[in-house]
Amino acid sequence: MRTNRHIALLLAAGKSSRMATNRPKQYLEVDGESILLHTMRAFQRHHLIHDIYVACSHEWEVTVRDEALKGGIDKFRDTIIGGETAFCTICNGINDILARDYDPEDILLVHDAVRPLVSQDIISRNIAVCLTHGNAITAIGSHEAFIVSKDGRTSEGFMPREGLFRAQTPHTFHLSTIRKIADSIKAQHIEHSQSLFTIANEVGIPPLHIAQGDMTNFKITYPSDILIFQALKNLE
Repeated sequence: MRTNRHIALLLAAGKSSRMATNRPKQYLEVDGESILLHTMRAFQRHHLIHDIYVACSHEWEVTVRDEALKGGIDKFRDTIIGGETAFCTICNGINDILARDYDPEDILLVHDAVRPLVSQDIISRNIAVCLTHGNAITAIGSHEAFIVSKDGRTSEGFMPREGLFRAQTPHTFHLSTIRKIADSIKAQHIEHSQSLFTIANEVGIPPLHIAQGDMTNFKITYPSDILIFQALKNLE
C-alpha cells in the first residue's frame, strides 16, 4: 500500500522592505546560517516530512540550492519561482506542486520561510489535524483585546479577546483540496489575498480546523525580531 507523502512548501520570495537590509530577511545569517536554512532544517528533522520545496525569486535560486546543499537538507527537492506578491508566490507554489507526480491524498504544508522556530510539535499537530479533519491552520489564542482604528492613531472601539485567534503557518491541506482552491482562484478571479488561510476562506473551503501554534513560531519582520530569534535559538 502506498504511503501518503507529506510535502513542505516554504515561501521565501519576499523582498523584506521593512527590514531595511541589502538582502531579503530570509537570507540574513544568524549564527552562521541563513534564516531560510534554519527553517528548512526544522522540516528536515521531522520524521513525517518527505519533500521540501522553496518558492523564491529567480535571482535567489542558486543561493537556495547552495543553502540546502550546505545544510545537508536531503529532503530538498526543488525551487519554485515566486511572484511579485505573497499571493502570487502562493499561487505559483501550489500550481507547481499540483503539476508534479503526487497523489490527491498527499498533504501539503505551506509555511513562511521567515518563521524559523516552527517546532516539531507544530508540524506534527498540523499533519494529525489534517489527517483527522481534512485541513489544519496553525493558530494561537489572543491574550489581549484588539483596538479598532481607522487612522492608526485613535481608538474607535475594541474586539474582545475571547474567540479571537492569530493565524500562523503552516497551513495544511490534502492536495485534492489544494486543487479545489487553485481552481476556485481562477474561477472567482481572485487577484489578492494575504495567505493560503485567507484564500481558503474566500473560496469557501471552511470549516477550517485549528492546529495549536506557539508564541515562538513568530514571523521575522523587523530588525528586533532577529535578536529575539537569536536569543530563543540559543536557549534550545
